[in-house]
Amino acid sequence: MTDLQKQIIKELKAKPVIDPEEEIRKSIDFLKEYAKKHSFLNGFVLGISGGQDSTLVGKLAQLAVDELNEEGRTNRYLFVAVRLPYGTQFDEEDCQDALDYIQPSQIYTVNIKEAVDASEKALEATGVTLSDFEKGNQKARERMKVQYSVAAMHGCVVLGSDHAAESVTGFYTKFGDGGADLMPIFRLNKRQGKQLLAALDCPEHLYTKVPTADLEEDKPAIPDEVALGVTYDQIDDYLEGKEIPEAARERLESFYLRSQHKRHMPITIFDQFWK
Repeated sequence: MTDLQKQIIKELKAKPVIDPEEEIRKSIDFLKEYAKKHSFLNGFVLGISGGQDSTLVGKLAQLAVDELNEEGRTNRYLFVAVRLPYGTQFDEEDCQDALDYIQPSQIYTVNIKEAVDASEKALEATGVTLSDFEKGNQKARERMKVQYSVAAMHGCVVLGSDHAAESVTGFYTKFGDGGADLMPIFRLNKRQGKQLLAALDCPEHLYTKVPTADLEEDKPAIPDEVALGVTYDQIDDYLEGKEIPEAARERLESFYLRSQHKRHMPITIFDQFWK
């Protein structure tokens, strides 16, 4: 194992082996303790995409809320699930299955298409034309903007679904899906997330489906592994301290080094990071 691999594993708090039940408990307790510590807090908000990561975080949040309400003999705490399609989502059936599985306290559906298209049109009027890739980032940021608006109205905080396999690649939009108040599954890799969902009796098709960010219109539903050029099995093996093919290792480490700015708060003159 290289020094850089050791550094990455340490930074992302990744572990080669987990006990799914123990990690479920850790995440639920993390959410509960945060809620108890902050008297203003009424619960959590998360966008539900129909994929593995948001399904897992949504379920953990709802379990935390249920326990908080039961222990406090109250109905104060809630988990608000937000559906945020751009037009019609190709896997909407999976999204509904995820909601049925999570059983959120409350559900909102906000179609972001009109807002994203209006922003794109306003930029074009000034001579700025968005690439398809950057428009995808606009979608991610619009979704996060909506979640923060919903959270503000309910006295909640926004959850993120970032995990070690996503963080190491920087495969998320800065201040989009990478922006949140709490990251309950930070530390887990992709296969470990599957283990937690299996232990939580999640419908299998929600965590065995092909992962896709589905942000680019020129490449609809392009699989993450195609976009990255490296498989999640290789990423997970790397994070577990195993050897992977040299080409995959070099590509993964290149992603990590190029995306360091995403894992850092805004830079000030006091930070050494920028030098």
